[in-house]
Amino acid sequence: MPAQPSRNRPGDGLRADARHNRARILQAARTAYAGHGIDVPVTTIARHAGVGVATLYRRFPTRDALVSEAFAEQFRACAAVLDEALADPDPWHGFRSLVERVCAMQARDRGFTAAFLARFPGLLDHEGERERAEAKLAQLVRRAQRAGSLRADFDPSDVVLVLLANNGLSKGGEHSALAASRRLTAYLLESFRAVPPAPGTSRALPPPAPLELRQLHDGP
Repeated sequence: MPAQPSRNRPGDGLRADARHNRARILQAARTAYAGHGIDVPVTTIARHAGVGVATLYRRFPTRDALVSEAFAEQFRACAAVLDEALADPDPWHGFRSLVERVCAMQARDRGFTAAFLARFPGLLDHEGERERAEAKLAQLVRRAQRAGSLRADFDPSDVVLVLLANNGLSKGGEHSALAASRRLTAYLLESFRAVPPAPGTSRALPPPAPLELRQLHDGP
């Protein structure tokens, strides 16, 4: 069956130079958001993209539109991770992989949590995509609980607790944030298990992260 033509894809129908400018703006936005969060001024993004502010606004009329498109890839990646977790024949492995992979994505990108969970709720169809994601997450949790691998009192909202805790690790550099995220996630997952792993199958914790007490007081 021939592939269907794409519809409503951003950038379709643009001249080559316009597509090039659009791609540069998005790359500059992703880099800025990942390093500094989503409050980076539009003027800064335009400067790093090598375009004028007017050019940026022709491609993205509002800041919400720019943030939405900049994080579209991450949203698709999150949806794919959730689908893969549900398709995993091992319920515990599926649940664990979801937590580990989403936390790693969050640790790499300081702007992702704000865009996805709080600051720009309109980036997702609030009555559609987000509700479907929440339903799939609840299904993943129930599946692991029925298998006896996830503790019975775990609630899907506890995943939000994990993300809130993990979000605090993004103040350091990417290497430090990822190392801390892996270790925190490993600790939490062990507390979520319904029963200890069978003898000889327990996993060692990831190496400690290079963290110091002074980082409690350091700003972003």
